[in-house]
Amino acid sequence: QVQLVESGGGLVQAGGSLRLSCAASRITFSDNVAGWYRQAPGKQREFVADINSDGKADYADSVKGRFTISRDNAKNTLYLQMSSLKPEDTAVYYCNSKRYSWPLAYWGQGTQVTVSS
Repeated sequence: QVQLVESGGGLVQAGGSLRLSCAASRITFSDNVAGWYRQAPGKQREFVADINSDGKADYADSVKGRFTISRDNAKNTLYLQMSSLKPEDTAVYYCNSKRYSWPLAYWGQGTQVTVSS
């Protein structure tokens, strides 16, 4: 069974930084698409960033220049380094991965990020 477990969420002041981690089992991030999504109160879940098997990263316009997605292949762990955080970044952040050959996406349970002003 594929499992994705996020960690690293918490409360941070505006302008601060936070790093989210996602540990995976039974799926290899480096062989697949892996990414982060978030859902703020009253809003739809939205794309934040992803990274493909070649290491190319894409970002939502709202986080470009502030967030960095990366992975540690040896640890099979996905990261989201968040800097210059804004209150509007407050959301539950979800780790995601999808195989190229299979139309299923796997999701973690989410981790809460709260940015105070």
